Amino acid sequence: MKNQKGFTLIELLIVVAIIGIIAAIAIPSLLRARVSANESATIGDIRTVISAQAAFQSANGGWYTGVITCLNVVTPGTCIPNYPATAPTFLDSSIASLGAKSGYARSYGPGATPNPINTNVSGTSSVSSYVYLATPVQQGQTGVRGFGGDASGVLCFSTDGSAPATTGSIALSVGAANCNVLS
Repeated sequence: MKNQKGFTLIELLIVVAIIGIIAAIAIPSLLRARVSANESATIGDIRTVISAQAAFQSANGGWYTGVITCLNVVTPGTCIPNYPATAPTFLDSSIASLGAKSGYARSYGPGATPNPINTNVSGTSSVSSYVYLATPVQQGQTGVRGFGGDASGVLCFSTDGSAPATTGSIALSVGAANCNVLS
């Protein structure tokens, strides 16, 4: 009789079955962790936009910008008159571009243009308010909740992934059924 070394087919099938069971347990946890990370990144980005708009407002005669790219590339006249070319910007280009980021599609809504506006201290793109919204690119896969922030500094979410309720493009409808304030 020869002394054969190796694994039997049954032993290999048992190992494959065990690996399959471990994968079935681990994959949903990894998906939940990814969704949670995407939501956290999106909340952070909305808070960053709110902070950037507050800084912009103080440099722009008390008005926000109606063009979100002004937070990244400050054009004299349109964004802020006489803004030095060497001065810092207010927002990172990845957030100001409004593309999909961290599994969320972003949108920006400017409020009303102030009338009259003093173009010596405020840019022509100035507005009195704004709304920044983010919704999951694939509901349940890249995110679960929809988020939004506005000029009041409030950040709220919807539980169904839709954009939180707004009053046009002016502000969030705090207290509406799908605008739960995030604390």
